[in-house]
Amino acid sequence: MPSLVNFWTRIIEWFRDRQDRVQLIAGFNRAAREAFINGEAPTHLEACVSRGYRPYKHQFSNFFNSGFRIKVFSGKQLSKQDTVNIGNVILSNDTLVRRLVVLGFDTLEVHSDVGTYGCRWQLRDYIMIGEG
Repeated sequence: MPSLVNFWTRIIEWFRDRQDRVQLIAGFNRAAREAFINGEAPTHLEACVSRGYRPYKHQFSNFFNSGFRIKVFSGKQLSKQDTVNIGNVILSNDTLVRRLVVLGFDTLEVHSDVGTYGCRWQLRDYIMIGEG
């Protein structure tokens, strides 16, 4: 009987983690939309889940979709420096990065809405374990 209880506990945890991931993305998108509308951000950002980058996997990585992708709606091809700057803003938020890792994300991706170029980062390199 203990195995049945363990099985149900794992299912409940999976749904809870899935719901937390959906809420994180929805909250990010809501805040990004408001920042753009209010003129606080020069471009609109939208987050979604992606496959991630397999070499970046860690012990908490989601099995299927472990990437946190940010699409930048700029209407033009972004330079590499622009893409890196957007990624650095996200990575400088320690709480957000730690939340992403705990929720099974291992890759941050930033892409513009034009062209195919983008950048990606391994999230575990930015979680500052043991620091401050």
